[in-house]
Amino acid sequence: MLSGMPEAGTVVYLAASRSECDERAFMLAAVGIRSSVDFDGLQHALRVDPSDLAVALGQLQAYEAERRAAPAPAAAPASAPRVHAGSWAGALAFAGVLVFVALAVGNGFWPPDAFERGELSGAAVQAGEWWRAWTALTLHADAAHLAANLGAGVWFGTLAARQLGVGNAWLLIVTGAASANLFDAHFGPDSYRSVGASTAVFTALGLMAAHSWRTRFYLPQRPVMRWAPLVAGVILLGWFGSAGEGTDLVAHALGFIVGGLLGVAAAYPGMAAVLDRVPQWAAGLLAFGSVAVAWGRALSHSLSS
Repeated sequence: MLSGMPEAGTVVYLAASRSECDERAFMLAAVGIRSSVDFDGLQHALRVDPSDLAVALGQLQAYEAERRAAPAPAAAPASAPRVHAGSWAGALAFAGVLVFVALAVGNGFWPPDAFERGELSGAAVQAGEWWRAWTALTLHADAAHLAANLGAGVWFGTLAARQLGVGNAWLLIVTGAASANLFDAHFGPDSYRSVGASTAVFTALGLMAAHSWRTRFYLPQRPVMRWAPLVAGVILLGWFGSAGEGTDLVAHALGFIVGGLLGVAAAYPGMAAVLDRVPQWAAGLLAFGSVAVAWGRALSHSLSS
C-alpha cells in the first residue's frame, strides 16, 4: 500500500514481505531517491526523506500502474504441424507402378499367369506366399478399377505425404496396406481372393486422418475442430469405401484401421524423431523396393510348386 503520512523518514510503502519493499527501493534508487527499509514486528516499511516524498510517491504510483497494466506472460503456443514439400513425387511413383504393372500383365510382358501369381489368395497366403499381400496392391480387374484407385490414391497419398514427408508416408502406406492384406488373407476363408490398390488408398486415408488429429490435438481450437480430422476420415471411408458392386468392405476397413494406428504412432514425439532421422529418399526406396521384391518373388514362384 502507498502512504503519504509524513514523519521523520516518511513511510511511502508497507508490506508483509521484505522483498516487496526491496523491489521498490531498487526502483527508487534507479531514479536517484535514497530510501530505507525497517520492520516494526508486523510489517516492513519503506521510508524516504521527507524532501523526496512527492517525487517518491509519484514514482511508486507510476510503478504500480505499470505493473497492473502489464499482461501476464502467455504460454507458448503449440507449434503448427510442418508441411513437407515434394508430396507430388510419391503420387507420381504410385501411379507409375500401377500403370507399369497393368501394362506388363495386360500386354504379356510378364508370364501369362502373372495375375494369378500376384493376386491375394487366402489359401496361398496361409500356405506361406506372403508376397501376395504386396503384389495384389498393384493388380486391378479392369481399367475402371485401376482409374478409380489411381485417382483416390494420388489424392490421399499426396495429402499424407504433405504431413509425414513423401518417403515416410508411402513407406507407411505400402507397409500398412500389405499388413492389412496379410491379416485379411490369413484369417479369412481359403477361398478369399482380392486385387487392387484400394486397401492402400484407405490406409493412406486412415494415416492422414489420425496423424492430423494427433498432431493438432493440443492446438488452441474448439472441440469440434479437434476431432474433425478423424470424423472426416470415417465419413470418407463410408462414402468411398462402400461404393460399387463387389466392394471388399473388410479390406477397406482394415486398411483404414491399420493406417490410423500408424498415423497415431507416427505423431508421437519419439517416433516422429525416428522418422525424421530417416532420409525421405531412403524411406521411399524401401517402399518401392518392398513391392519390387514381392513381384520378383511372385514371378520366380511357379503356381504348381
